Parts: sequence; C-alpha cells; structure tokens
Amino acid sequence: MAGETSSGTFLQGLERGLAVIRAFSADAPSLTLSEVARDVGITPATARRILLTLGELGYVRSDGRRFSLTPRVLALGWAYLSSLDLGELAGPFMEELSAKTRESCSIATLDLPDIVYVARVPTSRIMTVALGVGARLPAYPTSMGRVLLAGLPEEKLTTYLSTLDAESLTPRTLTSLDKLRDTIDRARVDGYALVDQELELGLRSIAAPIHNARGRTIAALNVSAHASRSTPTTLRTDVLPHLQAAAAQITTALTHRGHL
Repeated sequence: MAGETSSGTFLQGLERGLAVIRAFSADAPSLTLSEVARDVGITPATARRILLTLGELGYVRSDGRRFSLTPRVLALGWAYLSSLDLGELAGPFMEELSAKTRESCSIATLDLPDIVYVARVPTSRIMTVALGVGARLPAYPTSMGRVLLAGLPEEKLTTYLSTLDAESLTPRTLTSLDKLRDTIDRARVDGYALVDQELELGLRSIAAPIHNARGRTIAALNVSAHASRSTPTTLRTDVLPHLQAAAAQITTALTHRGHL
C-alpha cells in the first residue's frame, strides 16, 4: 500500500496496527473509532481500516460503535512467554524463594520505557496496583527495572535516560537523572538493586538479574515486601542470598533448555 513503507524495510502499517492494539488498556478497555484515531495519532480513515483488519483476524470485536480486544491478542504475548518457558521453568524456583522469604516474587523483562511481568508468585497483596503476567510498570522506580537497565549497552542506557521524564510517584522516588544513573551503575557493580518505597509507599523490593549463557541480562527476579515487615538491611542480609541463588538456578535451567 502506498505510503506504508517509511524507510528501508520499516513497515509503517504494521507499526500503526500494533499501536492500535496498545491503545487499549485497563483504563480504556473499549474505544470508539475516533478515540483510537486520537490516541494513536492517525486519521479516522486509517483507524477504521486497521480496526476492521484486526476484526477480520479475530483480535478486535465491535458492538457497532465501540471496539475492544478479544482474548486472541493473548496469543501474541504467549508466543514469547512460551518460547522462554519462564512460567514452567522458573515456577518451582520462585515457589521455593517465596517460601523461604515468605514474600511475593516476580520475574520481568524490559520493554522500554517499561518492565513487563512474565511470571509471578504472590503471597498477600501489598500493592494497590494489581499485578499479573503482562502487567507493565515504569522501569526507573522499580528494582527489576534498574537491574534490567544496568544490563543495557551504554549507548542505549544513555538514550533512555536522555528522553526520560521521571515522575515523583512517591516522596521517595528518584527523579534526578544523575542519581538514577548512579543507582543503575551501582546495580551493575553490585549485581542487585534495592528500591525503598519509590514506586509505592510501604513497598520495598530487591531484584537480581537473570543472565543468558553469554552473561547478558535477559530478565530480572525480585522479592517484594511491605515496609512494616522489612528494612533495607534485612532485604540485603536475609533475602538477597536466596534471591541470587534462585536467579542463578533459573539461568541454569533456561540454559539447559537451550533458550539462551
């Protein structure tokens, strides 16, 4: 189609189709054609063609005026999750980690500017945000995010920080780019990151990287605890050894499965 190739092999039509899918969220589970066009920044005519195409493919349904996603979109993410086998392989190690620490634990990957949860073992709900597989959080105020950012090539990290508009989610949130750079550099050296109530008051978390066979960070594993049950010191002394051992076990399991 004319105009769909913006440069080289880049397909603008595909980009717009994915942007339309991402326009739907928990806050906007259904959208009108005009709302999709506005949110994505495309013309109503283009939005209509994309929505009708997604409908033909089974990814979108319509009641005549409003559009919403169908469960079929889960297949797009599931192809990635199943290829990693994180749920299957990491599950037993995460269950053991949760039992030893008596706290919730999660695994996330990086999809800038966010982290995306790909596995989770909850104990009690300690966050106001409901988290599950596929949930997204900003990378900069989270322990898993900082571990994953620490694993980026320097050029990509610099680009991310240069475009970051860090928001104060709590009075403790680091928003200074220099201070964020320091914490990410420290996570790279220490092999873990600890966040103290920067994402949500009352929540502390500590995370360690999961590496591939070449030592590249591909995911992060964390333990989250309510501030009333933990201190930064106890997270380092009591939780971190179990956390790092579990991350190493998951790395080994994935390597043996041939996914890394």
